[in-house]
Amino acid sequence: MQERLQKVLASAGIGSRRECENIILEGRVTVDGKRVTALGTIVDAEKNRIYCDGMLIKPECKIYYLLNKPKGYLCTNYDELNRLKAIDIIKNVKQRLYTIGRLDKQSEGLIIITNDGDLSNKLSHPRYAISKTYFVEIDGHLSNETMKALQSGVWLSFGKTQPVIIKNMHRGLKKSRFEMILYEGKNREIRRMLAEYGHKVRTLKRIKIGILSDQSLKVGKYRKLTDREIKSLYSMTEKNPIENKRGKQEYDTVTASQKK
Repeated sequence: MQERLQKVLASAGIGSRRECENIILEGRVTVDGKRVTALGTIVDAEKNRIYCDGMLIKPECKIYYLLNKPKGYLCTNYDELNRLKAIDIIKNVKQRLYTIGRLDKQSEGLIIITNDGDLSNKLSHPRYAISKTYFVEIDGHLSNETMKALQSGVWLSFGKTQPVIIKNMHRGLKKSRFEMILYEGKNREIRRMLAEYGHKVRTLKRIKIGILSDQSLKVGKYRKLTDREIKSLYSMTEKNPIENKRGKQEYDTVTASQKK
């Protein structure tokens, strides 16, 4: 089957689609003995001899894990300081794994780990707006004004954040707890939004990715995704959840209830 070279590399577990594009541009890939640096090159993985950094590329069996990441672990494949990495928690796997999206070092919760570059590219792309739900605990009382600002979007250094959904609130004078649903994933976005209004985040845990949730999965543990869950992940990329009827109804219902 003929496919773009970067897709073949990603499918073989070399990296995400974007990472594979950079690898091609750096001249690290040859096809039938010829160095390729042009994006969009069409190849057949079964007929062409494809090498990356001198290693023959062979299609890998796709594997998918759901990990409940502990605090102190990084969602990266390389760290010059040799700090703990989330992918290292997965044991006895020969394939090159990477995380779909990230959780910062001080956050914990659900994250997908796979060698499926195509799925990683789709779920990571902002146009698909996959919902992610977080449990948040902050210092101080979450005021109505701050809540409305979060729901409308907050101006940060990279621009204005997308509106969020806030539900299941418990607001005290010294601490507040609530769930927050985001449809984007900027670097440390929740912490930065709340810091704009003087709140320090004490606990930040991702408890749901799209339809994926697993309350029985203890911190530091992982499990394989089921075939049904994998199909559901791919189906989420077919439509933008905010434009999807069910996703739009959820957004409108929760937002309306918050305005009362």
